[in-house]
Amino acid sequence: MTRKIMLQGTGSDVGKTVLVAGLCRIASNRGLRVRPFKPQNMSNNAAVSDDGGEIGRAQWLQAMAARTPSSVHMNPVLLKPQSDTGSQIIVQGRLFGQAKGRDYQALKPRLMDAVMESFESVCDGADLVVVEGAGSPAEINLRAGDIANMGFATRAGVPVVLVGDIDRGGVIASLVGTKAILPPQDRAMVSGYLINKFRGDVTLFDDGIAAIGQHTGWPCLGIVPWLKHARQLPPEDSVVLERLASGRPGALKVAVPVLPRIANFDDLDPLAQEPDVELVFVRPGERLPADAGLVILPGSKSTIADLKDFRAQGWDRDLALHHRRGGRTIGICGGYQMLGRSVRDPLGIEGSDRAVEGLGLLDVETEMAPEKTVRNSRARSLDYDVPLEGYEIHLGRTTGPDCARPPIMIDGRADGATSADGRVFGTYLHGFMASDAFRSRLLAEFGIAGGGFDYRGAVDAALDGVAAELEAVLDHRWLSTLMESD
Repeated sequence: MTRKIMLQGTGSDVGKTVLVAGLCRIASNRGLRVRPFKPQNMSNNAAVSDDGGEIGRAQWLQAMAARTPSSVHMNPVLLKPQSDTGSQIIVQGRLFGQAKGRDYQALKPRLMDAVMESFESVCDGADLVVVEGAGSPAEINLRAGDIANMGFATRAGVPVVLVGDIDRGGVIASLVGTKAILPPQDRAMVSGYLINKFRGDVTLFDDGIAAIGQHTGWPCLGIVPWLKHARQLPPEDSVVLERLASGRPGALKVAVPVLPRIANFDDLDPLAQEPDVELVFVRPGERLPADAGLVILPGSKSTIADLKDFRAQGWDRDLALHHRRGGRTIGICGGYQMLGRSVRDPLGIEGSDRAVEGLGLLDVETEMAPEKTVRNSRARSLDYDVPLEGYEIHLGRTTGPDCARPPIMIDGRADGATSADGRVFGTYLHGFMASDAFRSRLLAEFGIAGGGFDYRGAVDAALDGVAAELEAVLDHRWLSTLMESD
């Protein structure tokens, strides 16, 4: 019999993703066959699962925490917001279609069958499945047809633990208010709650626990502090970028413009972990820093719309000046497409704009096409002659003279383009910065030592750290029952 538990938040960004990953690692450390599951995710940070489809990057990380191969069934519905066409809908790893908000609400009941089919697949052979909700169950205006929170929990019979974020304030009201607003059948699914992101002496919240218990009858299953090891995990969603300050001062400043539809920005996390690198996320209204040695244009869910916004911010002028100063530039996926002479979309795949002038730092052109490339890839850096691993998720085909100087070979085929002066390159490969050897060679060109640590090993160690921190604060009886351990 597969045991199941679902973590739902009293709001978005309360820390569910890390808590699910931590529980998965605890269970794995105890010898259980554990798997993560999220019925519906909304994120442009996608990954390619081990069975070859798109899932949320968070579920990929949670599968890593569970020490199990990732699967499209771990995140059967993935919404990828884009421009005026609404969101791209991925179902069981494959492109299903596009829909705007109101149309998607009408579509959700049809997707529940796929969700339940995937949940059964994930449960098959598992000792424990840890489910992550999305948003909040208190959004009762979305309850009809819900597949992400209580609609799923009641259909699948999965008990729910609510997570409240005390750092944002109002945690007592958020928990008590959730109890008050939920219909009786949804309330009955809640088995307890967790307080997350606590700072200081937990005994100071004793009266808060008593008040929550008085108004809800729910037991507190743990007060979780700020998890120090969570800082070493790649961020899940672009909402995190709003809180990231400029990186610590370092020998190399790397500037990253924060695009409205930024995607797969966890490509940058290995650089952020380098002690001599200052990773600066440049927000709208700010200038690209003049002292940046490297500018990276990240992935985008809507290249044309983000390129227009890039120009509206004046970043095109900043980037041209950066190049004239002798700075280096890297474009990844959508960022690669922006660096060319033009981006054309004759079929209107991304929106109403059919063409836009590129930034002109690469002599290439891109044309969007309906066929979508989704695959894990083994590659090699031609510049540094080191192996790479990564993945591709993109629409469009890029061609032009600079493609005769590919920076990377992916599965034996040339990928990307390099400028004639060698200071600009673009690629469709995500994840190549995780190669320690690549980072070492790249940073050496700026005169600094880098790549001296095992990035993937550091992420795995951080998951163990999160698990240890959670085991110390979660209710031991509840955890033992969940894990069926003494």
